[in-house]
Amino acid sequence: MLLFVDNLTNVDFSFLDPERGLLGETWLANVRLLGELDEQGMVCDFGTVKKVMRHWLDTELDHRLAVPVRSPNIRIDDEGKFLNIRWQFGNAGEFLQTRSPRDAIALVDAEVLTQESVAAWCITQLKQQFPTTVVRMELDFTLEAIEGAYYHYSHGLKKHLGNCQRIAHGHRSRIDIWANGQKSPALEQQWANTWKDIYLGTREDLVSSPVNGGVDYYYFAYEAQQGQFEITLPQRCCYLMDTDTTVEFIAHHIAQKTWQENPGSRIRVKAYEGINKGAIVEAG
Repeated sequence: MLLFVDNLTNVDFSFLDPERGLLGETWLANVRLLGELDEQGMVCDFGTVKKVMRHWLDTELDHRLAVPVRSPNIRIDDEGKFLNIRWQFGNAGEFLQTRSPRDAIALVDAEVLTQESVAAWCITQLKQQFPTTVVRMELDFTLEAIEGAYYHYSHGLKKHLGNCQRIAHGHRSRIDIWANGQKSPALEQQWANTWKDIYLGTREDLVSSPVNGGVDYYYFAYEAQQGQFEITLPQRCCYLMDTDTTVEFIAHHIAQKTWQENPGSRIRVKAYEGINKGAIVEAG
């Protein structure tokens, strides 16, 4: 008997890609359990499935930076409560380096992170938490179907009291923009291109702008409730904002910048943070 739960939950996180560097992502989790019926006539109670799997995904993957521990591109220095990670990516010898509390990092037993390899890692961690009536677990991650423009961004919110304070977590987010009451795919795509695989940094958190191997970098650092966070990335991968990078400030920033570039227009921005949540701001 096969039990399934589609769109069980979604995870907002970032991961390291050998070509693109730091990539913010949002995945929907779908689960299937194969097993014999118990005395209740169930493979497993839906309540148990939802509680166990949601809790594990929320705790171990959501709002973390996922890293492929078997990749030749990575170096991980274990400092006890902290992990110092250096990641080589692309063809130009660029790197990313981050130091975070270890709870902000998901150490995935894989060489390359894909929807399939991350799902396989999750299954090895999760299967022992289900009753013996479950003989096989299947988990897959899917993407939200977005017809229009979207971007991937990573960020950290040092003032947040929850896991958003982690310096490298992210989202795959759609963007809707109206100019004078008319939907504008051109403006939406403009922002999608500008924020392709971007790290949104707050100027207040920018400590220095080092140069390494002829490449300009930004070094961000801040102290948050969970500890000290640091990250260094190529400047070309970053976009600086004068405010924190909450979705409210993101929507306001996009609306104001778009209005300034289109004087005389009324601009309305609906910025998403992952799936089905975000902020709306108007300018002009």
